[in-house]
Amino acid sequence: MKFLIIDDSSVDTLALTSILETLGHSVDRCDGTSNAMNTIETGTYDAVFLDVVMPEQDGYKFLRAMRLNPKTADRYVVFCSSKKTPLEMNYGIQRAGANDYLPKPVSRETVEPILAKIPAKVSAK
Repeated sequence: MKFLIIDDSSVDTLALTSILETLGHSVDRCDGTSNAMNTIETGTYDAVFLDVVMPEQDGYKFLRAMRLNPKTADRYVVFCSSKKTPLEMNYGIQRAGANDYLPKPVSRETVEPILAKIPAKVSAK
């Protein structure tokens, strides 16, 4: 599978990239939301891993913009955040519209169940 990670933390991005690549997947990265929408529109990704807390625009607002954009509305999005209380995770999925939620710090044990839920060929349109 091919994934896009949108996260301003190079440490967190490297950790998730390492896990995904070790599992045989390919990964592209954006260090924030400024160019991410164009990357999603033009790329074919099985899922987008989206951080919630970023300086230029938070993940909630970015995801709302994605869901309103006909080119990106149906993309599979996994929030990946250190905000991990049940209330925050529930908000991310039910109110903000994420497909799943991956708490940080990530590990292979937390990533693999998320990957198992991603539908095949989500972005092959």
